[in-house]
Amino acid sequence: MASVLSAPASWQAEQRRAFLLGLSPSLAVLLLITLVPAAALLVASFTPLSLTDPAASFRFDDPLVNYRQLLHDDRFLGSIAVQLKLSASSVALQLATGLGLALLLNGKSRVLDGAKTLLLIPMVLPPIVVALIWKIIYTPDVSPMHRLLEHIGLPVRSLIADPDTALWAISLADTWQWFPFTMLMVLASLQMIPDDPIEAATLEGANRWQLFRHIVFPYIRPVLVVCGLFRLIDSFKAFPLIYVLTNGGPGNVTEVTNYYGFIQAFNFSYWGYASAIATVMLVGVFVLSWLVGKLGWGSHDAR
Repeated sequence: MASVLSAPASWQAEQRRAFLLGLSPSLAVLLLITLVPAAALLVASFTPLSLTDPAASFRFDDPLVNYRQLLHDDRFLGSIAVQLKLSASSVALQLATGLGLALLLNGKSRVLDGAKTLLLIPMVLPPIVVALIWKIIYTPDVSPMHRLLEHIGLPVRSLIADPDTALWAISLADTWQWFPFTMLMVLASLQMIPDDPIEAATLEGANRWQLFRHIVFPYIRPVLVVCGLFRLIDSFKAFPLIYVLTNGGPGNVTEVTNYYGFIQAFNFSYWGYASAIATVMLVGVFVLSWLVGKLGWGSHDAR
């Protein structure tokens, strides 16, 4: 009897061991390509490392000097404000655009399937290609958009050369590339909504807005939270767009935090200082993601 009872426990132990053995290669690769570079970044942030003084990579006499300088670096603090504006605007536009198009395209027909396929194209393009496309669109001499506006009597300046519009132009380009992600996720969620609650509400006289507010939206809210988290994290990596479209300008109005770190590392060779910038940005992304996730899931649970 004892051997029979111990058999399931023994089988479960063997199963866990098999899982660990199967996961160990992936975990080793993950450790190598993520944790090791992250640890190297953190260590470098405690040193005054620069290409002009390679020996400084082993000097830890004042490990917090870079972080103290960041507190008094107006350009760094300004880059955080620019990053928050870009992240907030691009994520909000992507969620709104993706949700709206998903609601419009939620159905089955050849026309809708073709439209879905076409709208997914921007998401599969390399970021540098997207940046070049929008560089052409925003350059008045060659831009079809500017030619059209001039033809109808509404000429405008280059959006990426105007300090008042440069950041929003980048946000628009980022939204164009990544709204299909939200659209695709929401479409999948809409197709999983059961028909019974919608049919019951329709029989009770609910209109389209009431159906969306009280039935559809509660079902898709967790997906929107996940989309928002993913896009929030990725919004801190809008480097190709900024590098190609504005190079951080005009002035510093589009100089986000990672681009400022790039300048410190590769223009001025202050690798220790740039590592501190990257570390602070990484911590900030984790904190923001945790807050957004907690608020999103918390409101879902409360409902």
